[in-house]
Amino acid sequence: MNRKGKVLLVAALVAVVTMAFRVSWNALRDIASAVGADETAATLYPFVVDGLMALALIATLVLTDDARKFALKVLGTYTLASLVLNYVHGLVPALHADGGTVDWTRLADWNPANWALVLLATSLPVGSIYFGSDLVAKVLHHQPTPIPTPVANAEESTETERIRSTADLGESTPAPITAAPLRMPDPVTVAFLKSTVPLKPVPAVAPAPVASIAPRPVAAVSTPPRRATGRLPQVARSPRPKRTPAQLLSEARKVTAGWPDVKVTAEGIRREVHTSPANARMLRDTLLAERATPPA
Repeated sequence: MNRKGKVLLVAALVAVVTMAFRVSWNALRDIASAVGADETAATLYPFVVDGLMALALIATLVLTDDARKFALKVLGTYTLASLVLNYVHGLVPALHADGGTVDWTRLADWNPANWALVLLATSLPVGSIYFGSDLVAKVLHHQPTPIPTPVANAEESTETERIRSTADLGESTPAPITAAPLRMPDPVTVAFLKSTVPLKPVPAVAPAPVASIAPRPVAAVSTPPRRATGRLPQVARSPRPKRTPAQLLSEARKVTAGWPDVKVTAEGIRREVHTSPANARMLRDTLLAERATPPA
């Protein structure tokens, strides 16, 4: 549709909405007068109800997601409320004033229905303040989602990238390997070492002729090394002969002849007789037993 057609469509819509508002305005004004509003308040009452419907419709076109659902709920609620009040205006003849003003009257003969209709009519202005402020705040804080710009010749660029990735890409060159530099000694340190440590001259060795060096024979099977934990060889053993228990007892008697009973211990016997701890304990027990037995 061209621009002229759109302008005509919008103008027709504005005309229809204006006429519908004029019809609804008459009914809502009479309802406001019936619930106790003065002439000025009754005149402004239709703008409160139907005006919030227009505001909710605009917010529905601008907002998105949950905010748009909220605007739709407000639009539906106020549309239904305006429909109910217009319907009541058509059912109650007392609301149709000939002189343009309606006295305070009942909206329904049944008390619960009258109370509900009065509550509906009086709560719509308060709801317009709350819901209208909320919708305006949501519209002002709304951030529109940016529309992505279409890329020209997208198919050609995709095909070019595909061909390049398969055939035209060169092989990656490996990174050069850098060797770590060898750090030379400090010349000051070398000079200090030369001045403190006398260096002996190394005699020059004449190189031997190649023909005179005979090949060294290599054994086919090497002898396995001797185990560290093995039997002690006879040569490494002590030349002292092994003593019998009787000889050990005889030596212990001679050593401990002048010892008191308190001094006769296994450690003392072991040191004097030079025997093992087990033999020393055996000798101690034997000597103490002999001392405890009275002579025959």
